[in-house]
Amino acid sequence: MTSRRQILKSAVLGGGASIVAATALGSLGPEAAFGAAAPEVEPGTPDPNFAEGRIRSIKDNTLLVLGSNLVFHSIRVVDGTSLWKLGPTTFDQARPGDGLYARGVRMPDGVLAAESVWLNIVNLKGHVRNITSEKIHLDHNGQEVLCHRVAGKSVAVYSDAPPSADLSLLRVGQHVQVLGAWRPDTNEVDIATVFSPH
Repeated sequence: MTSRRQILKSAVLGGGASIVAATALGSLGPEAAFGAAAPEVEPGTPDPNFAEGRIRSIKDNTLLVLGSNLVFHSIRVVDGTSLWKLGPTTFDQARPGDGLYARGVRMPDGVLAAESVWLNIVNLKGHVRNITSEKIHLDHNGQEVLCHRVAGKSVAVYSDAPPSADLSLLRVGQHVQVLGAWRPDTNEVDIATVFSPH
């Protein structure tokens, strides 16, 4: 059986890659963006098949990304690359300035052939300072983050219950975890999921 990585390598090396937004290869589960390094990576060493940073430019199907460690990454999006921006999305939604996490296969020329790309993804914990029908004011380590409810996208998970579009059970003072999409260069986030322990 052909592995996902073999398919990805052949798509890149074959040179005929087109830009699509599919979920055929990579996991779009937001938790995968924050997952551990691959088992073959020594603890404490960088994962060569992972990149993070902000998009500086986009050319054809390649993202030039400046990492937080000031290292540039070239990330190629190919047939089968999964993209997330508050949910599954298309390559044309990527913008210079977007934050990014990417996992894939490092090619001989140093390019990362992406299995999965998460745009502007954030995972915040804090307590609710204020709440309205459209916004949650979150205190995250002493900083206020304004979290926007997005109709048809934002859900809450209360304890072990299934996800619900009803955010009305959240309360001021409650500790929550917010998974969402950062609005670049602001203290604002669009909510994908709010996790509440109660």
